Amino acid sequence: QVQLVESGGGLVQPGGSLRLSCTASGFTFIGSSMRWYRQTPGKERELVARISSSSSSTEYADAAKGRFTISRDNTKNTVFLQMNSLKPEDTAVYYCNAVLLSGSRYWGQGTQVTVSS
Repeated sequence: QVQLVESGGGLVQPGGSLRLSCTASGFTFIGSSMRWYRQTPGKERELVARISSSSSSTEYADAAKGRFTISRDNTKNTVFLQMNSLKPEDTAVYYCNAVLLSGSRYWGQGTQVTVSS
């Protein structure tokens, strides 16, 4: 079955960096658009970044531009989110999302990112 497993979250001080990973299985990764979302309590899940199947196109939320970088390794079925210059307002649960060619969407279980001194 489809699985998306995130890792790399944790506690980091303001100004620090984290690299999130999401390893996929159970579907054709190379043909899928991949996204990172985040969610805080009481708020809707919001798109952080997305990357096309061939990595030719990326898009970022305004809050992520200039600080976050999304990338993927199609040989390892993995998508990454490099987060630099982290701020307390980046604290959230980060979710990996796959959008398949069929239009089906799948979610990972989420990984907590906490930015605090």
